[in-house]
Formats: sequence, structure tokens, C-alpha cells
Amino acid sequence: MKKGYFGEFGGQFVPELLMPPLRELEAAMRDILPSDKFQAELDDLLRNFAGRETPLTACPTLSAELGVHLWLKREDLLHTGAHKVNNTLGQALLAKYMGKTALVAETGAGQHGVATAAAAARLGLECVVYMGATDVVRQAPNVMRMKLLGAKVLPVQSGTKTLKDAINEALRYWIAQQDSTHYCFGTAAGPHPFPTLVRDLQCVIGRETRAQMLERVGQLPDMVVACVGGGSNAIGMFHPFVDDASVRIVGVEAAGTGEPGCYNSAPINLGRPGVLHGQMTMLLQDADGQIEPSHSVSAGLDYPGVGPEHAHLGAIGRAVYGMATDSQALEAFQALTRREGIIPALESSHALAWVLNNRDKLPAGGHVVVNLSGRGDKDMEIVREVLFREGELA
Repeated sequence: MKKGYFGEFGGQFVPELLMPPLRELEAAMRDILPSDKFQAELDDLLRNFAGRETPLTACPTLSAELGVHLWLKREDLLHTGAHKVNNTLGQALLAKYMGKTALVAETGAGQHGVATAAAAARLGLECVVYMGATDVVRQAPNVMRMKLLGAKVLPVQSGTKTLKDAINEALRYWIAQQDSTHYCFGTAAGPHPFPTLVRDLQCVIGRETRAQMLERVGQLPDMVVACVGGGSNAIGMFHPFVDDASVRIVGVEAAGTGEPGCYNSAPINLGRPGVLHGQMTMLLQDADGQIEPSHSVSAGLDYPGVGPEHAHLGAIGRAVYGMATDSQALEAFQALTRREGIIPALESSHALAWVLNNRDKLPAGGHVVVNLSGRGDKDMEIVREVLFREGELA
């Protein structure tokens, strides 16, 4: 396999000006990341600042309805409210070891921005966060949290004013500030080595799940399920199980409204190979190769591409990538809230929606683990607006 590639996907499609910091980061991953000193400090941060390990929670009511043993990996219980902090603590600590004094990040749902700001505050680094202007409005609580944590939040007015455009601006900023600043990339995508770095920092999710399943039920899960936007929570769950043939792997993309021709965020299912943000991957694009607008009710899945390792796992058939619509995600959101007392993020609700709507594809009587990548606090305004409009809440 070529360096930086997963099959035909991946690579470093970037301006020459970005090659020096990418090489510097690759050297740090080789020389600093595996060291005992670094790993001990990161482990302490994950345990005593972020709150690892996270529980594996059984869902008795939904399990009885589905005819399987349904479990949730509770990344929603981490500090800052989502899996993102696994990655930001690792990258922020690595940046500090590299002698950087600042972080720049992009964010869609705002969770990566909050997690980056928290890591920066903890480790004494400055923080700049780019966020699409549309997402600034629909994720206002997270914008406030970032500012309270000391981050400078810069709204992006170009393009669709969402995650894709925030990434573009963050990359431009990094080119100009690379001597002092590390780009804390938020998902397992982008130019090499980011897909590998983010995956390795998020694999704590899957490693814990393996150990917890073996301890609780004496076997590996029959199926693991996670939502996929860029794909960091999913690859963190999936990668430790890739070599276990008995474990079925299911990623769930956002199908938008589900109507023919609608905007969506399902490039593996509905896209074609192309280059975006420094990587060859599956993209939503027109016949001329122009990137099409993406859409999801969940801001964190609203992205026209996907991490290259997911594109590869889909291409070779090791993972199956399904879809869930906005309405299905909202129904799953309510189902988990009312039947199990857990309020999920709308991103995670897509993964649960696939499980609830594909009972015939579940292993009857088997063990299914859904990665609950985040909690739903940030989505209250979206949920209120949609469910009040549709008359489902009084």
C-alpha cells in the first residue's frame, strides 16, 4: 500500500506550502507519539480530564423490541459532550511537544471546536476556530462554550457556510501561521497523515468496547454501528474490529430528506471518487467534478466527503454503509430519549435510526453496539424547531 493511502483513497493533494508542516507532523507521529512519556501524559488526560473509560450501557427496552442485545458505547459522557476530545487532547499535547503555541481548528456541529478550545485551555495554547456561518446560528450554545473557553470563533461566509468552507479557511490560516500553529484537524480525513493520526487517537473507543464486551458477555459484538460524516467516531470504533471476521461493521450516512435528488451527506452511497481537502475519497460532485452542497439535520454530518479509510472499507466490502434520513434520525432521537432515558446527539441518532429501521439485517439474539458519539444538548433548538413545527411537541 502506498504511504498515506488506504487502497486507492487518501494521499496528500496539497499546495507545496503545506508540505513542511505535514512532514513535521509525520515526524512527530513517528518520534513523539509512541514514546512512554507522551503516552503516559495522554492517558492521564484521557482518564482524569476527559473521563475515560466510558461505560457500555445496555438498552433493555429497545433490546426487547428489536430481538437483539442493544448496547451503547457512551462517548456522550466524555467531558465536552462527545468523542471529539479523544482527538483534541492527543493533538494538542502533540503540538505542545512540537513547540507550537497555538491551535487552529474547523468545526461543524461545534463539538470539535469546544473540545479543541478545552484542550487548548488545559494545555496553555491559544485557539482559533473557523465555523460556517450557518452552523454558527444552528449551534449557538457551542459557540458560546468555545468563547467561554477562550477560543476566537471566526464565522465563514463563503460557499454553503458549513463544515466544508470552515475547513478551507482553516487550511489557509495554517499556511500563514504554520511556524507557531498546529492544525487540530477534527475528523479522520484530509491529507496524510491526518486520517491515520485521528484514527489512532480515536481507536480508544473500539479498544475499550472490545474489552468491555469480553468482560460483560464473554464474546465480541456481532455488529458495531456508528454514524459517518468525516468519520472519526466511526473509524475509532471500527478499526480495532477490522480483522475480526465475526464482527459486522455498519456505518450510517445522512440521507437528508430522502427524496430523489435531495441534498444529502452520503458520499459513499451516492457520490463518486474525487479530490477534496487534500485527499482522494468519495465525494458528492456533479458531472463536471464540482462539489455539490451537502445537507443533514445534524451539523456534524453535513459534509460532502468522507475519510479515505471509510471509502476503502466500503470499496472492499469489509464495512457496509447504510443511510438514515432526517426524519428517521429525529424518530430515533425520540425513541432513545423516551424508552431509555438517554438524549443522543442528532449525529448519533442516525446510527440508531439505521438499527431501528433495519431489524431484518440485525443478528437475531446477537449483540449490537451503537457508538453514541455525543449527547443532544447542542441540538435542542433544532429538535424544538422541527418537532414543534410538526406538532409532535406541545
